[in-house]
Amino acid sequence: MLDITKPSTAQSSIPFDADRLDRLLDDADIDVLCASSKHNVQYLLGGHRAFFFESMDAMGLSRYLPVLIYPKDNRQKAAYFGHRMESYQKENNPFWVSEAQTNSSGSLDVMAKAMDYTRRAGVKTKRIAAELSFLPVDAGNALRKAFPDSEIVDAVFVLERLRAVKSPAELAQLRIASEGVIDSMLAVIAKHGPGASKRKLTEALRREETSRGLIFDYCLITAGSSLNRAPSEQTWEQGDILSLDSGGNCHGYIGDLCRMAIQGEPDAELEDLLGEIEDIQRAAMKPIKAGATGSVIYAAAEPLVQKSKHHNHMHFLAHGMGL
Repeated sequence: MLDITKPSTAQSSIPFDADRLDRLLDDADIDVLCASSKHNVQYLLGGHRAFFFESMDAMGLSRYLPVLIYPKDNRQKAAYFGHRMESYQKENNPFWVSEAQTNSSGSLDVMAKAMDYTRRAGVKTKRIAAELSFLPVDAGNALRKAFPDSEIVDAVFVLERLRAVKSPAELAQLRIASEGVIDSMLAVIAKHGPGASKRKLTEALRREETSRGLIFDYCLITAGSSLNRAPSEQTWEQGDILSLDSGGNCHGYIGDLCRMAIQGEPDAELEDLLGEIEDIQRAAMKPIKAGATGSVIYAAAEPLVQKSKHHNHMHFLAHGMGL
């Protein structure tokens, strides 16, 4: 029952901008894309993620490895190769690719099936882009052995460029995750007083995020004057500042935010520091618009940081929402 090898009934539309992907592959002189990270396979398949391997990839003497093959300018020959446990999900929600084999078990098995299909598809394979950081050594060696005359290059830049522009659906997921994290932090701060340990606060945040439908990923937490951000038995006491920096996962999209609190009332120095930080952040946000590069954010913020009398104790960082 699980060894289903027939091509899936393709969905009516491709869930990403295939024209853009073809252009990016062409610009990089890449003939075939071989995606093998769970997050990029999920994106390219329109949301599919193997629930059986959500938490751990280890499996017997090998590991779970999803493989999606996308030949440039040949989207009709795109194919997916996964574990046999994914057959149930494929039956419920068929993939858009014309070939979908969910009958593998282990990294070498799945790569052998993917490479056999690529040869039979008759597509050009002079340059193959693989996710080298997400490809086990055994599967990578199998890829090179299957195509000894091909150049294997890294697919990371092409996939980063493809996914940099978020769709409305992705933005909605990020908003749900972000708002859920903020609400969870505010709930934890409101429910805990002096004497709560960082470990207890972290566990409370995990429960709050989970109750809002998120998967708790992490919490970087500091209390008082210590800059140690790991959970511990250190307690949050009267007059102490608390910093919660956490990521909550919503269907593969992470809301990553930070909120700070104090036990008691902040003094004038803290109020002034917060005001200065807010001014820098607002200045950094002002030049943000469609088409602007990340450098304009730093160009707006760094001069203000350097002008501050606290510049030796300040650090400015702007990062994206990830993929």
